[in-house]
Amino acid sequence: MNILFFLTPKSEVSCVESDMTVRQALEKLENSGFAALPIINRNGRYVGTVSEGDLLWFIKHHANLTLTEAEDIPLKEVKRRKDNKPVAVTENMDSLFEKVYNQNFVPVTDDEGVFIGIVTRKDIMHHVLEKAKNEG
Repeated sequence: MNILFFLTPKSEVSCVESDMTVRQALEKLENSGFAALPIINRNGRYVGTVSEGDLLWFIKHHANLTLTEAEDIPLKEVKRRKDNKPVAVTENMDSLFEKVYNQNFVPVTDDEGVFIGIVTRKDIMHHVLEKAKNEG
């Protein structure tokens, strides 16, 4: 089996751009309905993961922050608790499974390190359950 079998392509993934502001990232997260999103730079490379919690703690530490002020603060000023570890499309499935065990999604990069999409824990679990049904 191949990592591409589980891939949700970049075109279908909500992402945050590394040069966005805190307010833009908040709005992107709100509109996506997800708790965390991959951060991609202008060159298409995966930079890290921003979560609702990261933004919440940033806002807490800037207690008087308004949404208007958040328009002027770059996302790079937000301390991220944990970045989801990516997997290269050429890596083996064991590497993918190790990462998805601890992450809701695994960013996938191509041979040149460019972000091409994600693999979700949900998709892998669905595959495993379907396979178990068919074998049982």
